[in-house]
Amino acid sequence: MFHPRAYAAKTPDRPAFILADSGEIITFGKLESHINQGAHYFRHLGLQPKDHICILMENNSRFLEVVMAAQTAGLYYTTISSYLKPAEIEYILNDSGSRVLVTSLAMKDGLAEIRSNCPKLEYILMMNGVIPGCVPYETQIEGFPENPIPLCNTGRDMLYSSGTTGRPKGVVSTTEEVPFGETMDSVKLLVALYNFNEDTVYLSTAPLYHAAPLRFCMWVLSAGGTVVVMKKFDPLGALSLIEKYRVTHSQWVPTMFIRMLKLPEDQRNSFDLSSHKLAIHAAAPCPVEVKEAMIRWWGPIIFEYYAGTEGNSFIAITSEEWMTHKGSVGRCFIGKAHILDDKENELPAGQSGTIFIEGGNTFEYHNDPAKTTESRSSNGWNTIGDMGYLDEEGYLYLTDRKANMIISGGVNIYPQEVENLLAMHPKIMDLAVFGLPNPDFGEEVKAVVELHDPEEAGPALEAELMAFCHERLAKYKCPKSIDFINELPRTPTGKLIKRLLRDQYIKAGAP
Repeated sequence: MFHPRAYAAKTPDRPAFILADSGEIITFGKLESHINQGAHYFRHLGLQPKDHICILMENNSRFLEVVMAAQTAGLYYTTISSYLKPAEIEYILNDSGSRVLVTSLAMKDGLAEIRSNCPKLEYILMMNGVIPGCVPYETQIEGFPENPIPLCNTGRDMLYSSGTTGRPKGVVSTTEEVPFGETMDSVKLLVALYNFNEDTVYLSTAPLYHAAPLRFCMWVLSAGGTVVVMKKFDPLGALSLIEKYRVTHSQWVPTMFIRMLKLPEDQRNSFDLSSHKLAIHAAAPCPVEVKEAMIRWWGPIIFEYYAGTEGNSFIAITSEEWMTHKGSVGRCFIGKAHILDDKENELPAGQSGTIFIEGGNTFEYHNDPAKTTESRSSNGWNTIGDMGYLDEEGYLYLTDRKANMIISGGVNIYPQEVENLLAMHPKIMDLAVFGLPNPDFGEEVKAVVELHDPEEAGPALEAELMAFCHERLAKYKCPKSIDFINELPRTPTGKLIKRLLRDQYIKAGAP
């Protein structure tokens, strides 16, 4: 059986997950009891298989329990970013048609307004306290049985795209449903690939609402491993947790690598990381220099993958492969990659175009048949809108999202290339590169940077950064100007929300 239930029966007192900040331990036995009580409670509320709920919480001890209760009850569940504003939360609740919102006291601000604007929402269930109009989840489930509900097909997530290039859309898997306790063949492949088992101790460094942390944590638990959940990433804290809990597996985004690499070397090398067998990273392209430095530090345990919330494919690469294919995100484990131009002509090796997947998992965008149609080629392959090229051996290299590409004077410029370069400048903490309208060339390259020391901002540093680019990039790729900002709009999972920056500049009419 691929579910924590198998290990609740076998080793009920073993830790299923640990809250790193508080040290709270949830055993497999306790997790199974709470999952079953939650599933019974959802049935009591009138929820039937394929009904929809949303979950809006910070990383806490009940998050994964609620998700698995929904899964056990055969429900569709959407995890919502705890950083969204009320209007954005309302959009997801209404678009998904959710009847129940599970939240926490930490998310209480704006809930009254949210409820009044969501007519289909019947219940707001709250953790760690309660406010008027909400139901206390913990006390409500206490009276329900700890034994399982009658079995049904396993529930599924319907996660919303990050919305970095527009309003988010719910992603609905259209692959065949599976009975409770079973899983898709593609998941079995990934669990075997990473060797998740009862000896796994997995460090989750990111918010659980996001696709990768959520799904990986559930896979580890279902394979009998232990998950260590950070409430919020910090570089020294993450390294100390690897040592403290003898972490074997972990997951990161490139910005986390950069922050750890910029720690003083004596701090970086003061931790015992010998238990660490596999460091998985994804979510954004990793600059070559950053990955080289991580492999020198941690050894050849860095495992990169490329996938999306849509789950249409899985492309991955080991450290050993990457060292002979630097910059690649790997080859397909699920599906087959094709590179097409705007007329759906397949491009030869080395030429960049839109990445389409043949034969992978299938999906649709909820309530948006037009967007679903846009994601398909005429022969049925699908895309999530990223661009890249294949080499002669079938290794994929990402260039950027199609929506981010800058066209200046008829030439395509990929912001990711410029960002990868500037990220290595020692004075830069974070940055974004995007296109702005230009009357002569159509668009021009703009860079906005966040500094380690904001006091250094000014014309002199701008000139230094411009020279840094011109020494290493063709002139047409270099920013025409560089601005300084206190904090970039980046999601907690490391994705830049470039549209917010670009819209602000266009609205202000500034270059």
